[in-house]
Amino acid sequence: MNELDPLVLLAVFQEMLGPLLWVLLAVVLLGTLAFAALLVRERRLVANRLVWAQAIGVLGGILALVLMAQVSSSGFADAGGPIDWLLIALVFFLGLVGTAILFYTVAGWRLACRCSRQPA
Repeated sequence: MNELDPLVLLAVFQEMLGPLLWVLLAVVLLGTLAFAALLVRERRLVANRLVWAQAIGVLGGILALVLMAQVSSSGFADAGGPIDWLLIALVFFLGLVGTAILFYTVAGWRLACRCSRQPA
């Protein structure tokens, strides 16, 4: 294979994850849009919420590693070379960041909706 074809990657991920691929892609797309809308609405990052989101993000990184182990044909004991460990670290990092962004977004919109319902 001399070229990296996006359709081949899509086919590989579809084979590995099945219908979960489309759920994950929808969560990524909708979560990113909701995060951007929240940043526009609040015009800043809320430090307390960000710290909690980062802490919850560690659990998301661990869950990303568990998902990776479930859908791949090899386990962590099979990782031998540096690129294997780099890929494992990348999966953890992406799970951590994605979960932190989603938690921050959900917490922010939850607070925004709660504040807008209170009578003045």
